[in-house]
Amino acid sequence: MNFSFETTPRILCEQGSARRLGELARDLGMRHVYLVTDRFLHESGLTREAEASLAAAGLRVTVFADVQADPPEGSVEDAVADAVAKGVDGVIGLGGGSSMDTAKLVALLARTPQPLPSIYGIGLAKGPRLPLIQVPTTAGTGSEVTAISIITTPTSEKKGVVSSLLYPDIAVLDSLLTLGLPPRVTAMTGVDAMVHAIEAYTSRVKKNPLSDALALKALVLLHDNIRTVVNDGRNADAREAMLLGSLFAGMAFANAPVAAVHALAYPLGGHYHLPHGLTNALVMVPVLAFNMPVAAPLYAQLGRAMLPSMQSADDATASAAFLDAIRKLVAGMPFEQTLRGAGVPAGDLPMLATDAMKVTRLLVNNPRDVTYEDVLGIYGAVL
Repeated sequence: MNFSFETTPRILCEQGSARRLGELARDLGMRHVYLVTDRFLHESGLTREAEASLAAAGLRVTVFADVQADPPEGSVEDAVADAVAKGVDGVIGLGGGSSMDTAKLVALLARTPQPLPSIYGIGLAKGPRLPLIQVPTTAGTGSEVTAISIITTPTSEKKGVVSSLLYPDIAVLDSLLTLGLPPRVTAMTGVDAMVHAIEAYTSRVKKNPLSDALALKALVLLHDNIRTVVNDGRNADAREAMLLGSLFAGMAFANAPVAAVHALAYPLGGHYHLPHGLTNALVMVPVLAFNMPVAAPLYAQLGRAMLPSMQSADDATASAAFLDAIRKLVAGMPFEQTLRGAGVPAGDLPMLATDAMKVTRLLVNNPRDVTYEDVLGIYGAVL
């Protein structure tokens, strides 16, 4: 079997590891750090230990705390311009997927200027970039180990910059940074990570033994711990298991790309600014059900890994149990369960379906071919 596999070269998983950011940044040659985060995290004090660690290491720190959800082009360009003006020589992304996606592009474009719209797509970006460290504060996107940054264009489309240049030098997993995450956000991001694992395992393109092993381990960790962290957010060990599950899922889908769940989720995020985890969760079950006629053998393998009672079951039983378990898990999470409940008007479904069909970069990975009518039906099933 021929395949290639890439990931972040160094991963540090340690409770309290945010206190080591100063030495990590200094080892990468940083002297003036651009800390990319969002206003809530900065004002709530969650970046304080990181800033203190950087200062203690003798490094200058400029904080950019204006990251927006589903980063718009203009916001990223503003951050790049600010980083260049301040003369920074290294970047740290601390936050959720939006902060880390912004940090990737700041590290790239502040070192090698190029128009952002010109690098949407695969392998179009030019390097080099500034040294980059990523510190996730949610267990969801896996952006700390992916080579993609998702941006919202002025026309409300979500487009990706895909390049090996976007892998950070170091990913730092500190579960203590996730303890205060509210149950709703914990649930949305956790389901997002589960989608990554499932879609990587069932991807029609670039699926390989390493991505499969990571996706299976990710799904088990996420399934076994998501209810615990939703109900007991102060459980640091369960939070760490979720961070690892998210990281493994990120490593998997960075190499065996995601598919129709994400393709249908993107228009919902682009037009209504709904959280990415929620948009994935809303369409996840109907997309999995749609794929069942083709993906049942793979779903059976996921079911046997995730559900001990299914280890000796036949494919039909194990795949059905897998889908039923996912359906029940999503239904029990503390977030909106319908498009209407999330504020999506029924009259917008044709527009959403049209936009989803444009996400060919992802639809080609789906185990089953998808038509406009299929997409419209899937949206309708969760209206």
